[in-house]
Amino acid sequence: MSRKWIFVALLVLALTLAACGGQKATEAPKAEQPAATEAPKAEQPKATEAPKEEAPAAKEKTVVIGFTASQTGKYNVSSTRQTTGLQMWMDDVNKAGGVKLADGTVVKFKAVSYDDESNKDRVQELYTKLATDDKADFLISPYSSGLTAAAAVIAEQYGIPMITTGAASDATYKQGYTVVYQAYTPASRYLTGAIDLLMNLDSNAKKVAFVYENSKFATGVNEAAKAYAEDKGLDVVLFEGYDPDTKDFNAIINKIEAAAPDAILGGGHFQDGSTFARQLYEKGTKVKFISLLVAPPEPTFAELGDAAVGVTGPSQWEPAAKYTPESAKAAGLEWFGPTGESFTKAYQAAHDGEDPSYHVAGGYAAGLILQKAIETAGTVEKDAVLKALDATDMMIFFGHIKFDTSADAHGLQVGHDMILIQWQKEGDKLVKQVVWPEAGATAKPIYPIH
Repeated sequence: MSRKWIFVALLVLALTLAACGGQKATEAPKAEQPAATEAPKAEQPKATEAPKEEAPAAKEKTVVIGFTASQTGKYNVSSTRQTTGLQMWMDDVNKAGGVKLADGTVVKFKAVSYDDESNKDRVQELYTKLATDDKADFLISPYSSGLTAAAAVIAEQYGIPMITTGAASDATYKQGYTVVYQAYTPASRYLTGAIDLLMNLDSNAKKVAFVYENSKFATGVNEAAKAYAEDKGLDVVLFEGYDPDTKDFNAIINKIEAAAPDAILGGGHFQDGSTFARQLYEKGTKVKFISLLVAPPEPTFAELGDAAVGVTGPSQWEPAAKYTPESAKAAGLEWFGPTGESFTKAYQAAHDGEDPSYHVAGGYAAGLILQKAIETAGTVEKDAVLKALDATDMMIFFGHIKFDTSADAHGLQVGHDMILIQWQKEGDKLVKQVVWPEAGATAKPIYPIH
């Protein structure tokens, strides 16, 4: 072969090899690079998204607490205080992280509430709404025995556990209900302590007048107290009811003065009780002892000035009450919740130094009772919570809590006892003192008051 053809052949071979080698070197990285860089991008979301989806569902549950409050109407003062106490409990539990159940779920509470206008018909309408539309898991009663009796029917109808507070009438708990539980001392024991104190102070006291509001609560209290007084040998010289809206008590005071009793017992709620006490003072009615329902324990009763001095009243609880972990241990009871001192200080801090009334304490106590039952049950399943309520036997800052579990009076409070307070003067200042029972007294009672 000639040199010319050898040269041509070599040139063609070189060009062919150069063309093939160049295509593979530039295209292969292009084809392989996306696979190497895209794989981490596709996997990254899977690693970060899984924990976000699992954590909330298994850890927290919101439980709805339904109730009505008398934002308007005649029960406004006491009901507002009761609601304040209940909300205070709810805030305390939620801020502390909630209630932990057996499966690790954390329960927090949400309130759903309406204004019942101090009206029984509104109560039944609104508790039905709470049960059906709002899907309330648990219920707290409205304030007053009459309104609570209306709410209890609905609670039982829908099988929703209800803790009642501000509702002392025994009758509500003798209707065969199975889901209604009472925090307060029953009405049948409301004024018996006042009679015991009277007899302890004066063995010569014989005549007692009962003047009371014609309401379910007050009537029940006074009928029971009348029977108790008669059993103790006292002479009931007047047993007179009055309309709840009464503002002029002169006609009744005339009857009292004619009967000349040693003691006047009765009352009903705040407005009528404070008006009655003021008018007794203004007329200069001579009586040795006065004990009225509801009104005297309220801090604002002191606004009556001299008309408040010496007046006593039964109270479900007072800041001075000596219920402590130590007293629980001495009584062989489990202690649960904050001390009375810490509860009082927390309330005072939020209300310009004002002492909490027993209505505030009762609202908080209702929440504690429900909380303890849920903790004991380890679940919010209703049957388990009801079983835990039946077994409740504990002491809280409000006092001993235990329920009757018989068919005849299921849910009736059998642990808690009343204390008796009296307004006394310390210099120019009115001070509320505990005067009965003697073991819990902070001062000796004024007797006679006139």
